Amino acid sequence: MRYGAPMRKLYHFWISPACRKVRLTLNEKGLKYDLAVEKSWERRDGLLSMNPAGEVPVLVDENGAILADSQAIVEYLEETYEDVPLLPKNTQERAEVRRLISWFDNKFQVEVTDNLVEEKIMKRLTRSGTPNTAAIRAGHHNIHYHLDYISYLTERRSWLAGDEFSLADISAASQISAVDYLGDVPWEQHPSAKIWYSRIKSRPTFRSLLADNLPGMPAPQHYADLDF
Repeated sequence: MRYGAPMRKLYHFWISPACRKVRLTLNEKGLKYDLAVEKSWERRDGLLSMNPAGEVPVLVDENGAILADSQAIVEYLEETYEDVPLLPKNTQERAEVRRLISWFDNKFQVEVTDNLVEEKIMKRLTRSGTPNTAAIRAGHHNIHYHLDYISYLTERRSWLAGDEFSLADISAASQISAVDYLGDVPWEQHPSAKIWYSRIKSRPTFRSLLADNLPGMPAPQHYADLDF
């Protein structure tokens, strides 16, 4: 970094899987950055000026580039900072990584995260109503299907998309870590998925996520335990 150059800054919210995805990508690439907590539901003018959608994450890079949307940000980081690649070179393998990114960013988000994290944490923080018990039951039911799929993949591959750790693993771990903050991941029923997650959880790049602590909503004891 040039002396006096502006510091890279990520506007985020702790429990957001999309924000966690960008944090993990920055960490894996060894890029330094400052964190700024952004309560997107407050619709702050400064956030809207950077991202008219009013959503986090938003990354302001050292060169002044302002980037929004987690996938757009990680693709930018992959193309700009190539020393630690998180996408394979082979085009077919890259397509598989992107397929799994979409699976977790979209399918897991809708079927699990929205039904658990949104209902149990975000409704409380935003004071937008009481948790929907039917949605919570659906989240608890749906997560088994996704953990079974993770087990299926990792019993046949070294990592989710193939032989190498990739953005697919980052996207999946970002979603699951948010749910695990609630203690809602039935690990004992899915030992293969648990082994995969423990490998990611043990990476030095994951430590900052394990230190997250939402005010008034502490994580369960196992959340930061590497031997969970």
